Parts: sequence; structure tokens; C-alpha cells
Amino acid sequence: MDSSPYITADGMFRMNQELSERWQRRRHVVQALAAAAAEGDRSENAEYIYRKKELREIDRRIRYLQKRIPDLMVIDRIPDDQDAVFFAAYVTLLKDDTEEVQYRIVGPDEIDHAKGNISVDSPLARALLKKQIDDEVSIQVQDGGHRYLILDINY
Repeated sequence: MDSSPYITADGMFRMNQELSERWQRRRHVVQALAAAAAEGDRSENAEYIYRKKELREIDRRIRYLQKRIPDLMVIDRIPDDQDAVFFAAYVTLLKDDTEEVQYRIVGPDEIDHAKGNISVDSPLARALLKKQIDDEVSIQVQDGGHRYLILDINY
């Protein structure tokens, strides 16, 4: 399944910033690689080997960002119906009648579990979309099922 092309304005800013930082880092790595190559025998030159690997990783990420960014659609407006869960919503839930949790539904390029950002493509987000406060959703995951009661929705 292809990931959704949606992203918040803040997420788009961070992706463009990362692309810029990767290009700057690439310049430094190319200079270090040239210096390592000038030292002679490349087959046993650890610095040369390390810099080649680092350059490949940077180039791979730059290619991904350059391909992904033009395909993204920035969603930066609040929906007309703020009583329902839509993209970019902060949703407070009661999980399995025991634990209160808060998630924000974001694009797949913005996932950050430490911040509570979950992908709009995740099973929980898909179950929550268009639901309202006091609605209950159930999802099945690998470790079993979970029930969530929607306590609050903010944008």
C-alpha cells in the first residue's frame, strides 16, 4: 500500500530543512572523501571507506526527499467540522478503559511516537477518522485488540 501524500505545513518545513541540511552535509563529506582519497591506497583506507558509505547514505536520503516532496499535499487548514476527527487533529483517547493517551494524526513522513504523532495510514487513525467525542473504536493489532473512547478533539 502506498503511503498517503498528506503532510502538515510544519512537516513540510522540516522536510525541506532536512533536504537543505543534507546538501550542506554532502559538501563536507565530499571534501573529506577527496582528502582521504589523496592519501593513497584506497583498499585499506578506513577513512575513505567510511566516507564513501556516508556519501551513499546521504545521496539515498536526498533522492528520497527530492522524489517525495513534490508529491506531498500540504494540509494547513482546519476542517469545517471541528467536532469530528480529521487529518492533523489532536485526539485524546481512553485506551481499554484504563489509560488516557493523546495522538496527533499526521502524514506518514511525520511519524514520531515520542510526540504522539501517528500516521493517517495507521489502523488506529483510520478507525478514528470522522468519529466524534464519545464515539468508541476498536482495532485489532498483533498483540490483540484495543478499544478506544474519544474524549477530546483539537486542531
